[in-house]
Amino acid sequence: MKQPPSGEKRSASEDLDLVSALLARDRKAAAEFVSRYADRVYAYICARLLPQRDLAEDLVQEVFLVARERLKEIRGQGSLEAWLLGIARHKVADHYRERLRKSVSLDEESDDVPESAVLASWDENLDQERLRERTLRVMAALPERYRLALLWRYWEKISAREMAARTGKTEKAQFRREWRNA
Repeated sequence: MKQPPSGEKRSASEDLDLVSALLARDRKAAAEFVSRYADRVYAYICARLLPQRDLAEDLVQEVFLVARERLKEIRGQGSLEAWLLGIARHKVADHYRERLRKSVSLDEESDDVPESAVLASWDENLDQERLRERTLRVMAALPERYRLALLWRYWEKISAREMAARTGKTEKAQFRREWRNA
């Protein structure tokens, strides 16, 4: 399969051809799939795991494992890259949810740290956890396209032009349709 130059948008038919080859267990297609998207998925995950980049490779592998299991679900409505980044987004969210479930015991804190610093850190973490939970609840209540638009715009700092390119819409149509009804 012929790859477009870096940064050039692939057509939906190219993505569907690659998915068909993957479903047929074509090894060359599997290698192309990983080489085409692994760097982008890795960069996306690394940006969200700072400063814990050591976990990124594990999450990238998890993303591609989930993708392999769910290939049959692809209907060609969006790009493979956007689909993979959606899986990556969920994997990162799962990672942080798991971390929030594991609370740090005050007994595990070092004796060298003053109690006031421990309590201040504890309060700050609790506030951040509450804010994160509230944000996740609000985001979960939004339709997928609105969530994605908000994440792209405010988390990834993607321009309206890039968002439009990723969705295949014009800049004006991207926001007129999505924000008018919000």
